[in-house]
Amino acid sequence: MAVYLKFDGKKVLVEDAASVQAMHKGFFGLPYLGKGDRVLLEPEEAMYFMDVRNASCEKEGEKISFNQLVAALKKPKLLARYYCFKDWRDRGLVARPATEATTDYGRSPVVKYPSKKFVAPKVGAKGIFFEDDLLSVMDDEEIGRSLYEDCWLGQYGTYKARKHGRYLKLDVYETLFLMKHSGYETDASKAAIVRAAKARRSDFKSLYDVYEDFRLRGFVVKTGFKFGTHFRLYFPGASPTKEDAEWMHSRHVIHIFPRHAKMIISEWARAIRVAHGVKKTFILAIPGRKRKGKGDLDYLLFHRKHGVPRNPKEHEPRFAMLALSEEEEIGGEELSRSIEKATKLGLDLLLAICDRETSVTYYRVKRIDLPESRFEYYEIEWFQP
Repeated sequence: MAVYLKFDGKKVLVEDAASVQAMHKGFFGLPYLGKGDRVLLEPEEAMYFMDVRNASCEKEGEKISFNQLVAALKKPKLLARYYCFKDWRDRGLVARPATEATTDYGRSPVVKYPSKKFVAPKVGAKGIFFEDDLLSVMDDEEIGRSLYEDCWLGQYGTYKARKHGRYLKLDVYETLFLMKHSGYETDASKAAIVRAAKARRSDFKSLYDVYEDFRLRGFVVKTGFKFGTHFRLYFPGASPTKEDAEWMHSRHVIHIFPRHAKMIISEWARAIRVAHGVKKTFILAIPGRKRKGKGDLDYLLFHRKHGVPRNPKEHEPRFAMLALSEEEEIGGEELSRSIEKATKLGLDLLLAICDRETSVTYYRVKRIDLPESRFEYYEIEWFQP
């Protein structure tokens, strides 16, 4: 059926009876001024009807084009918001503005990780720190072997071939951790090592803080270089002496996104895709002190139950959506606030990313409960609606 829209320069209304009935039936818009004879549409809804449903729009009696309407609306991130909204609607699912949220929906997922306090052993050996490589080497074979086999610190011998080589190699995170908690000494001071690491990468402190946080809770944290992330993670109890997949193949990787940092969405999404491709859980770490502020959410999303689409009249929303574009830059603080806002609403957060071809990819966010941690951790997984 034909749908007719009217634009008064600020808002888009539907006034003819047949179109109003279609809006109510499809859960588009809201009754204007609380009355059901006219419907007020969100900008994205008006765009959807012009783009997909072949609706016509008039302003002061004259027909206007899609671009004329969009230019007049002047809403931030409008195209990314629209194409994410469109993708959800094209799946036969309902999306409503996040401003319509009225309660705690009680759905926000929490994943509990097993935590086991780690007591760092005293190390009575001295190593040499190589500044160019950000590695230290301990040539005390007995202590080195014990640190590797009992605590999985450093790499004794050759990677995955422990009997080939005799010395323990410690990366910069392991080196500082042992210097701070075990009395390990090198020919360089802790301050000198930190300076060298910061000169190489400005976010070193944030990476070390996350490394230390997990290590002190019994987790094994190793380089994530092969998987395009900062660290790979093994749960408490993992050991390099166990000849099984528990240590041969990690199941989790960690990417650190400090609150003060910003990142292009395409780079961030690529890391998640790589983790998914190698069948690993992607963990996003957001270290740093919280700042006061409001988080952005775009839509409340209604999904399916037993294959049947849900609707606002009979059901509660399942997700909250934050719409993003491939070339957009997002900050750690901004993302944290959005996640926190969805959590307070009791909804799963879906990050919807619109690429340059206007295709949309979804990522689902789950909060990780890590006892006594002062940081925020989230599992992020690719999601197919």
